[in-house]
Amino acid sequence: MKEILGKKLGMTRIFLDGGESVSVTVIEAGPCPVVAKKEKGQSGSHAYQVGFGVKRKKLINKPMAGHFAKAKVEPTRYLREIRCDDEELEVGKEIKVGIFNVGERVDVTGISRGLGFAGTMKRHKFSGANKTHGQSDRWRAPGSIGQSSYPSRVFKGMRMAGRMGKDKVTVLNLEIVKIIEDENLLLVKGSVPGFRGSLLKVRSTNRG
Repeated sequence: MKEILGKKLGMTRIFLDGGESVSVTVIEAGPCPVVAKKEKGQSGSHAYQVGFGVKRKKLINKPMAGHFAKAKVEPTRYLREIRCDDEELEVGKEIKVGIFNVGERVDVTGISRGLGFAGTMKRHKFSGANKTHGQSDRWRAPGSIGQSSYPSRVFKGMRMAGRMGKDKVTVLNLEIVKIIEDENLLLVKGSVPGFRGSLLKVRSTNRG
């Protein structure tokens, strides 16, 4: 298993060697310094606390400054835990985009875009009511949400209007189309969750 943190830069289109045009997402992946190392857990892989991004030292409180100083790495904006099979990875070393290869498949996890309060038709793809026979006030209404006398309550999980987006989403089995190691760039085929500049976690997939 291989994992790395990155930042979504946006989408573009590139041409493969055979002339095929594919849309790709550009991810700035790493470098991620190892800040702390945990012992091998029940999963059989090592866990590491890694950082990503740049953060000014004046914005770091004293406990976190000591944490970074102990690892002898510069303060980072993000700290996340990842799993890796590399037993030789020690505190202070950097995980770079070179751990992946072109053609490899990865899973990308991020926070989806927040779209605010949304109705049932937009949020849950409800079809709405008929636009005939005088039902002019029920076109986009959710409809009945339960019974009256029994059970006299709304069941948990009922699909209703509410906050849409800003959820943890993982897109599976994306293909790595191109790697630019000099600029720490990873180009994956297709789209990934989040807006430009949002944090992403890229890991090797376990799907064939």
